[in-house]
Amino acid sequence: MIQLPNENALISFSGGRTSGFMLRKILNANEGQLPSNYKVIFANTGREMPETLDFVQQCSDQWNVPITWLEYRKAKPKFEVVSHNSASRNGEPFEQAIESKASNRFLPNQAIRYCTQEMKVLTIKRYLVSLGWKRWINTVGIRADEAHRVKPSKDKRWQNWFPLADAKYGVADVNKFWRESNFDLRVMKGAGNCDGCFLKSEATLAAMWREHPDRMQWWADQEKKIKSTFHKSRSYAELGSFVDRQKDWIFDDEEFLCQADDGECTG
Repeated sequence: MIQLPNENALISFSGGRTSGFMLRKILNANEGQLPSNYKVIFANTGREMPETLDFVQQCSDQWNVPITWLEYRKAKPKFEVVSHNSASRNGEPFEQAIESKASNRFLPNQAIRYCTQEMKVLTIKRYLVSLGWKRWINTVGIRADEAHRVKPSKDKRWQNWFPLADAKYGVADVNKFWRESNFDLRVMKGAGNCDGCFLKSEATLAAMWREHPDRMQWWADQEKKIKSTFHKSRSYAELGSFVDRQKDWIFDDEEFLCQADDGECTG
């Protein structure tokens, strides 16, 4: 059972099944309603799959819960409130975040993830501060089977809260919930949230190149424009070219590519 804090609380909704499950459990703990001092926020990067955007809206509609949609902007106040209908779908917020760092000529990467920082953490922070919030609880969707990811906040404005980990909910609970639900997130494995995120495995990105080459081309275009790469040892164009040359045979097995460059082999 989840015990709700009394303080102002942010529920950062990633658009995934775990964060949706967490939101439902929080609603259940308050008789099916969102506490008046809680805010559910979805920060859209413009690189989410269309199905992810639809899923966020379904959660709002099906459960009668208000979800605020935010996007990063270069110009002050450096955020904009949007909606399912007006949300960017071609990476516009992400491009603005990249342009804000253009003088340094580098893209976000595994070491410096300024995309997450600018488009999600700081965008949400600026919005909440604009509402007059001075301090709040930051609700994080980490399950009990991900307990190694539970960490305290580094920002003095908020304190992290991990309701799923605290209540011992794991991935089996999340999967069971969505199997029994009348709606679900309808995306291919690995495609959720940011479609071509450089933190995804090479195998997943190769599968994305095969299934959604138009979406993956955006990532290759950013690397060409900035003359930099998102990953230290490969470019998106090189991976796309490799997938195109190999055709279907590399997808015959469950694991698609050897990731030896990253010190691991999945074959």
